[in-house]
Amino acid sequence: METLIEFRLDRGSGVAMYLQLVHQVRHALRLGVLRPGDRLPTAGEVVAQLAINPNTVLKAYRELEREGLVSGRPGQGTFVERSLGQTSMGDRARLRADLVRWVRDGRRAGSARRWRSPSHWPSARTSRPSPAPP
Repeated sequence: METLIEFRLDRGSGVAMYLQLVHQVRHALRLGVLRPGDRLPTAGEVVAQLAINPNTVLKAYRELEREGLVSGRPGQGTFVERSLGQTSMGDRARLRADLVRWVRDGRRAGSARRWRSPSHWPSARTSRPSPAPP
C-alpha cells in the first residue's frame, strides 16, 4: 500500500516528537494530502524511518484517534476518518461574522473597565505605615 505521508522530526524544536507527528497529520488533512480512507504508515514503518520509540508513534496515533481524525483497524492499520480542510464559502462567512462579533463584544467589554497601568498600583515598597499617635 502506498504511503501518502512521510514524517519528519525536528529534534531541536522543543516540541514533543509525538506532537510533531500529530501536527503533520493535521496539516496533511487541512491541505487535502490525506483524505478519509487513507492509511497512515504503521508504527513499525515510522520507527524504521525516524529511529524513534514505537510508543511515541502509538501516542500520536492515539491522540489523533481521540480527536476522531483516524481509527485503528486491527490487523489492517490506522485509517483517516475525516478531513480538516475544505470549508465552504458559506461556513467561512459565518465563521468570519462570528469572529468579528466576538472581537467587537470583547472590545466593548474591555473599554467599559478601567484599567490602570502598574505604575498606579499600590506597592509594599511605597506604602508607609501611619505614624503612631503620641
